[in-house]
Amino acid sequence: MSTQKEYPDRPVRWYTHYLSDDMPRESIAGGIAIIVDVLRASTTIVTALEEGAAFVKPVADVDETRRLKHGEFSSCLLGGERGGLPIAGFDLGDSPAEYTHAGRGILMTTTNGTLAIERCEAARKILVGSFVNRTSVARTALLLATKHGIDAIHLVCAGTNGEETDEDILGAGAIVDAGVVAANGHSLFDPCSQKASSEFLRVINESSDSHGRLAARLRQSLGGKNLIRLGMDSDLVLAAAVDRCRLVPYQCPHTGPLVLFDALKCIDS
Repeated sequence: MSTQKEYPDRPVRWYTHYLSDDMPRESIAGGIAIIVDVLRASTTIVTALEEGAAFVKPVADVDETRRLKHGEFSSCLLGGERGGLPIAGFDLGDSPAEYTHAGRGILMTTTNGTLAIERCEAARKILVGSFVNRTSVARTALLLATKHGIDAIHLVCAGTNGEETDEDILGAGAIVDAGVVAANGHSLFDPCSQKASSEFLRVINESSDSHGRLAARLRQSLGGKNLIRLGMDSDLVLAAAVDRCRLVPYQCPHTGPLVLFDALKCIDS
């Protein structure tokens, strides 16, 4: 019989940061960061890897993305947006519906999500989460915490142009809710995490059609209103599909690209 511990000796603490811009970078040092940009970077990164992308390399700046394309990443596709719109000369925008290019690496830069990833460089492990993979990313974070003796998991909301967004806070709440179940009493949650989780549960429990209710709530959010204005409201339905997949994007600690989390390969890195 295995004697391997399922949980760390002391409870893991969960923290939710409602806006990455306001989060001191040193506050997540040594912990696990889960980046949440529901509309749309997190949802799109999950989808791209699910559809067979070799990796997604997040880049903060448009010019740097182009420079990488002309260097060691010449075989990659360029994807991303500014102001919600595709970038001139790029292969893809930021809609998850566009990412069906199996086998290719993707260089991605977005207005908020890839910047949030960059702000988390002090974290020991970086994951990407959204509604679509909320249970899997919560379980993966707990697994990494157990294996590496890490006592803090941080939900980092990207926000929009320096403002807190309802959709990211709800997304963080969805992941926290999954973490409550997965931790089975072996975690502690800060007030922001508790508030976000409670609001997520309130939204989905108001109707038997939880997916429809969540999509409706996204339409009322800052990011949702921006997408509706741009004629991209179909992305809201895709983003609201809770637990649609089990995939977890994991940032390679040495090279930077986001790849599929594989416990056998990633747990010791």
